Amino acid sequence: MQFTFAYPERLWFAVLIPVLLLVYWLLIRRTASRSRRFGIDGLNRLLPRQQSWKRHLAVAFALLSLASLNVAFAQPSGAVDVPRDRATVCIASDVSNSMKATDVDPTRFEAAQVASQQFVDMLPLGFNTALVSFYGTSVLMVPPTTDRAMVKRAVDNLELGPGTAIGDGIYSCLDALKLAPVDPDHPDDPPPAAIVLLSDGSTNVGRPSAQAATDAKAAKVPVYTIAYGTPGGYVVVNGRPEPVPVDKAELRKISDLSGGQAFTAGSASELKTVYSAIAHQIGYEKQFTEITERFAGGALVLAILAALAVISLAARWP
Repeated sequence: MQFTFAYPERLWFAVLIPVLLLVYWLLIRRTASRSRRFGIDGLNRLLPRQQSWKRHLAVAFALLSLASLNVAFAQPSGAVDVPRDRATVCIASDVSNSMKATDVDPTRFEAAQVASQQFVDMLPLGFNTALVSFYGTSVLMVPPTTDRAMVKRAVDNLELGPGTAIGDGIYSCLDALKLAPVDPDHPDDPPPAAIVLLSDGSTNVGRPSAQAATDAKAAKVPVYTIAYGTPGGYVVVNGRPEPVPVDKAELRKISDLSGGQAFTAGSASELKTVYSAIAHQIGYEKQFTEITERFAGGALVLAILAALAVISLAARWP
């Protein structure tokens, strides 16, 4: 967790803790020296001895309590994940013929359909979701909407085609995001937006994906890419197997240029995990909130433990 402090200069009080620890060590040394000088060691062996570890434990709890109290005095704030109440997400789904590969059971395409529908359900209810499909061209299947059932039905109706126009798919998403309904509570403040792009190939038609990613960056729309499939994937063309390896490099470049993040998935379970991670990143934002009470509470607990240790020493119990 990341921390900030309202009064960081107050943390300088922490230098007293090692000073107190040094004083404690010197006092122990002095007591031991005096015991040897006056021949008290033998007498101490005959009398009930206070266990030294209890003394050390009491001091440790006391010093830790001071450290926690010092942090609380500086009024810390920590970065926590807070759910977004609004955003627009465009799912860009590759429906090129290479998605017929069976290296992912039952096929890349069918597994991706199931995972995409699950991803839609992972997003917060207030989010608008759009769907774009792309092969040799790109098509806006569903404009931004909160109707999840509509988006999932459109995913069911996706069909494969020749070619892979990743750049066009990104541009179609950028156009779709402009259609997001205006929030009446924030008419002049458009909600944050993101593109989630799944593909198993590389651009072989249409506009360059790198330029599309750069334009997405300029529009403040990060592109989260998913390189989907395995190196051994192939499709059968005219009775002969044709390899369809995943182009991870192009997809990573898209995410880097747009300010998003690149993921890889080689199975249906991995794809579900990736979609879950993306849903969390998009669905939450980090905000700093004051957490003084956590450290104050920790200091109280440690002070109580120190007091119990002292009481145990005083009462010679157990």
